[in-house]
Amino acid sequence: MKITKIQSQVIRVPVDEPLADGPGTPGAMREFVALRVGTDEGIEGIGYTFFGAALTGALKHAVDALGALAVGEDPLRTEAVAAKLRAAAAGSGPGGLLTLALSAIDIALWDIRGKSLNLPLWRMIGGHRERVPTYASGALMRTFPLDHLVKAAPRLVEKGFRQMKTQLALPGDTSPEKEVERIRRVRESIGPGIDLMCDINQRWRVDQAIDIGTRIEDAHLYWLEDVTTADDYQGLARVTGALATPIAGGEYLYGPAPHRQMMEARSVDIVMIDLMRAGGITQWLKIAGMAEAFNLPVVSHLVPEIHVHLIAAIPNGLTVEYMPWTFKIFEEVPVPVNGELEVPRKPGLGLKFDEAALKRYAV
Repeated sequence: MKITKIQSQVIRVPVDEPLADGPGTPGAMREFVALRVGTDEGIEGIGYTFFGAALTGALKHAVDALGALAVGEDPLRTEAVAAKLRAAAAGSGPGGLLTLALSAIDIALWDIRGKSLNLPLWRMIGGHRERVPTYASGALMRTFPLDHLVKAAPRLVEKGFRQMKTQLALPGDTSPEKEVERIRRVRESIGPGIDLMCDINQRWRVDQAIDIGTRIEDAHLYWLEDVTTADDYQGLARVTGALATPIAGGEYLYGPAPHRQMMEARSVDIVMIDLMRAGGITQWLKIAGMAEAFNLPVVSHLVPEIHVHLIAAIPNGLTVEYMPWTFKIFEEVPVPVNGELEVPRKPGLGLKFDEAALKRYAV
């Protein structure tokens, strides 16, 4: 089998919060680069990437340039294709646009592999279990009023979620007291039996993370996430050692090497892997295997429609972030039932672009 063509397009999707009807920002949009990879056997794989923001045009160009170099290659040889493209990109990596562009291509190649073997992705890469826990994300944002949060969180419970994530590091005129009050009010609204996570998005200093983290330990968080600068491995380790609450991190790291440094420093209790920044499915699996060797669980960041496969396939997969940023571009996506996702049964990713949506959101 040979790759015969690649085709990409930029799509711009309206931002909303469908899980608990959160307040929106009029006119806000998210941009993605959607990719199709064709073969001489008529099998087409799909992939996508994002985080380009103002650089989305440059990200599309990177996908096109690397994809053109992949034409003529065997799509089943994912490592060989990736090595060729990295070599062609010379010193432009390992992070940034190179890795994000490689991810889209790698995802499409795994989709082709699954379709050629008539197997869903999760079975090809391990098939550890058929259902995985999932948590509601994006419905309890730091920018939302507290009055909304204490109503939205119980609404998520009513929808069957047993896990959910909120945020601290409040914008504007905040204080440790306000941060503590906010998390306690959210916890009170759902009771003790629901797993509550909290994302800081790198906004605290190490001393703030230890101070506020200590004050909120009675909220019994499932984890605190990205409490300080992602590559401050020693600072993260100080926080992890000081708090009883588990610390999660890793979503901001590109490729396996920084994840190794993070794990060796014992910076986190829970490894969060971002599929796009990891470098695609091939690299994601390497990071997950490394985490298993360090006796650490793995959680996902965004794209639940693919991460359901990955977390289900590995023995140390913990839970899938259910954040439906990309759902509008697909015909069908996994839907949680009683706080769990069932793995897709269709070959490859089990996904199909919604052609009408791609036309509607085309840039």
